Amino acid sequence: MSSDLEALRTEIEEYLNSQDLAVFHGYPRLVDPSNMIHWDVENYPDYKLFLEMPKRLGIPMLVFHHRKLTADFIEEALDQLDSVDLPDEEYVELQGRIRELRVFEGFTSAVEISFEHQGRVYFFTRRAEWYEELIDMADVIEEYAHQEEDFDELDEPEDDLGPYFSNN
Repeated sequence: MSSDLEALRTEIEEYLNSQDLAVFHGYPRLVDPSNMIHWDVENYPDYKLFLEMPKRLGIPMLVFHHRKLTADFIEEALDQLDSVDLPDEEYVELQGRIRELRVFEGFTSAVEISFEHQGRVYFFTRRAEWYEELIDMADVIEEYAHQEEDFDELDEPEDDLGPYFSNN
């Protein structure tokens, strides 16, 4: 997969315009996972096959989103990394790899087309490999943050003695 999905983004936009489809340029859709259906881009990478579905179903509008990697995203990842207590070796490894990904700043990292049908949202999503790696690292950092929150909750004394005891 290309390190920059800009050519794909441009190609999709041109194709959508040529097909006279109503396109809403939106943000990524936040949907209940039970209502999400993802296109199999591994076995069927051609977005044109995906776009045949809303045409056949008479779907009047698609949502198109693309994202570029920004310096702010990298800085936020580094800030989150600094806010958790990781083993030194893992911290250094993650910090170094996140910093290395700065070379992709300004590159298109993700392209998403979606439509809704009968209460479900159908997605065609392509992400650059380096962006997938960055997301995986963010997940690791978040997991450590949740572990710390869980540990902090165990350390806090309980003020509530339950329904049968008075706090007096």
